[in-house]
Amino acid sequence: MIGTLSGTDRHGHRSSALRERAVSGTSEGPTPAADLDRSAVTDSHYTTYHRVFATAPLAMAVVAPEGLVVSANTALGDLLGADPGTLVGRVAADLVDLAADARSRHAYREVLRGRQARLRCTRRLKHPEGHSLWVQVTVAPLTGEPGVLLSVADISSRRELQARLRHLQMHDPVTRLPNRTLFFERLTAALEAESYEESGTGRIGLCYLDLDGFKAVNDTLGHRVGDRLLAAVAERLTRVADETGYARAATPLVARLGGDEFALLVEDSTGTEQLADLAESALKALEEPFDLAGQRLSLTASIGVVERHAAGTTATGLMQAADTTLYWAKADGKGRWTLFDPERNAHRMTRQALSSTLRPAIEREEFALEYQPLVAMEDGRLNGVEALIRWHHPQFGTLTPNRFIGLAEEDGSIVQLGRWALHTACRQARRWQLDHPGEPPIFVSVNVAVRQVWDSDLVADVAEILADTGLAPQLLQLELTESAVMGSAGRPLQALQALSDMGVRIAIDDFGTGYSNLAYLSRLPVSTLKLDGSFVRGFQYDGDKKAIAPNPADEVIVEAMIQLAHRLGLTVTAECVETSAQATRLRRIGCDTGQGWLYSRPVPPDRISELLGAQAYAVGNP
Repeated sequence: MIGTLSGTDRHGHRSSALRERAVSGTSEGPTPAADLDRSAVTDSHYTTYHRVFATAPLAMAVVAPEGLVVSANTALGDLLGADPGTLVGRVAADLVDLAADARSRHAYREVLRGRQARLRCTRRLKHPEGHSLWVQVTVAPLTGEPGVLLSVADISSRRELQARLRHLQMHDPVTRLPNRTLFFERLTAALEAESYEESGTGRIGLCYLDLDGFKAVNDTLGHRVGDRLLAAVAERLTRVADETGYARAATPLVARLGGDEFALLVEDSTGTEQLADLAESALKALEEPFDLAGQRLSLTASIGVVERHAAGTTATGLMQAADTTLYWAKADGKGRWTLFDPERNAHRMTRQALSSTLRPAIEREEFALEYQPLVAMEDGRLNGVEALIRWHHPQFGTLTPNRFIGLAEEDGSIVQLGRWALHTACRQARRWQLDHPGEPPIFVSVNVAVRQVWDSDLVADVAEILADTGLAPQLLQLELTESAVMGSAGRPLQALQALSDMGVRIAIDDFGTGYSNLAYLSRLPVSTLKLDGSFVRGFQYDGDKKAIAPNPADEVIVEAMIQLAHRLGLTVTAECVETSAQATRLRRIGCDTGQGWLYSRPVPPDRISELLGAQAYAVGNP
């Protein structure tokens, strides 16, 4: 059918030459009867094909290799708002905007030249009556003839349906705000280089908002009221964005990211001051009570604010910073906005890095123990040592316990780490005993976290370690903080009692900073109290070693605690002893043991071996 149309004239009629030939049956000589019959059949086919082409519901045109329209059907004329005859001879590419972009223009030329099989593209055309329509244009070569067939399908209804579906897909049904998908689409586009390099400030800002206590609204008043509240919040945030965007190049995008989380995206931000004003306005707008279905509700919100250069920023990085800052706003008391702080975030990232590498570090043997002497205040002899763990981190250097013990307790690795420390300390204490048979054996004191009591069989672990290392139970002391011991009941108390019955010493560390329930001490299997260093620091002296008037209350409190401990059959160790004057006063009021830099900093095991080789430990030895 397509090929036969190339034999028609400008208006779709067969050429006169063909008509004369068909009628006369001649060209250069007489036409045989068989040829006349074939010509009659062909003429019939031409007529049929032309009728089909002209009345086809699909808009079509035959285009010559030069790109000019040879013939056009009625459907194309109706689609373009023109008489089909007026389209003949016009440039086909102009009719359907095929030259709008370089890619389509090149592909169209290749199809005309027979180098490409087909072109299909979508175009938005302007109808003479003023409305726009979307069409799908297809260009394909004619079979056996030069030129191409151009077909144009009206897909406006389909595009409109797709637009409606996309709007539903990209917007939250409760608040009608852009949803998480559309928000990230806009954010990603804003962070592309071409979006900020040609114009604008080259900066981007984000306010990440979370409603405080929204779950309680859903739980007490139901999800219907909760949805109405979310819709009302969305209206207020939209109003804030519109007012903030007035007289600016662009209004902030307000989106609901899910649950009670909202975002206000500021493209071409002018700086942190603009973001702070936006966050402050949002908080103020939400302060006014909400009247919903007879319910008067008040709420607050927390906002994390991030503002930075768009260059080098990723959507994931920006959202992580915003999420972190929102967490800070919640932790700082809620009902406020907090600006992203790189230093605070660096500390958080370090904390995360340490937490993620704790367990592997135990396997890689990155931990080591140092030992700080516990000295008898009466004669200055070395009675024991406290084992202090160190983490030789490959990236952050040597870390003290305050940097990682809390993390180990949070993720449970304290059980494995504590077991390692206990075994290492007991093995070392036994080694000192064997290496110095002429000296009285010293005990080793090991810190135990309360989670070790709850999450492991501490009694069984201690018994196994003592049996494995050969250390006598009375040469092991376990230190627990006052807050962990006071009020103990059930399993912790049973474990402490079993350890005490075994012969292991139990010490309360940092005594005087927690519950200080002195009456409870009589019911605990405790043998030693370690006074917190804050009491000892009250015995101060200036840089010239001249006595500064001490706080009388400090000495009275310490003396009272020592006397009470002695009446209960307990010994007392004073921590943070730094001067000989402090040691003298502590000795005078009856303190049994001292620990601190006056005697020694925490040292490696071989330094303790050297100290054991002496007859007595000289006070003040570094």
